[in-house]
Amino acid sequence: MDARDAELKKELNATLQARRELGEEYESALVDSFLEKVDQRIDGAVERRVRRQLAEQQMVVARGSRAPRSSDTWGERFGFGLVSLVLAIPLSAIGGSLGHLPGLFATWAGIVGVNFVQAARGNPELFGRRHRRNKDGDRWEE
Repeated sequence: MDARDAELKKELNATLQARRELGEEYESALVDSFLEKVDQRIDGAVERRVRRQLAEQQMVVARGSRAPRSSDTWGERFGFGLVSLVLAIPLSAIGGSLGHLPGLFATWAGIVGVNFVQAARGNPELFGRRHRRNKDGDRWEE
């Protein structure tokens, strides 16, 4: 993961250097190019994760055993939060420079939203689902 982060940092530095050399008229093209690279990196990571999980499920079905528990470990959640904070720096700069204060707010709303969804994915109670017990003592969702 460190090599890919270093590669992405090099891409960001190259984009910023090109912006300095080419001027503001090419800024949106440079930002689009960088975001496309980030998008490709995210797509690749998601694709690898989906393939791994599908392979694990196929193995479970082939063996006839129970499905493994979620692979969302503390380390993955911590890593997701850390990566989102690292990416928040250039995204804040881009959002602030292009959209000023509203752009900065929109950027951080997106960052908070993505982290909220990631946290709620492993903890459905964050979405406000409450459980009640009926008179027989069985649990049911409200």
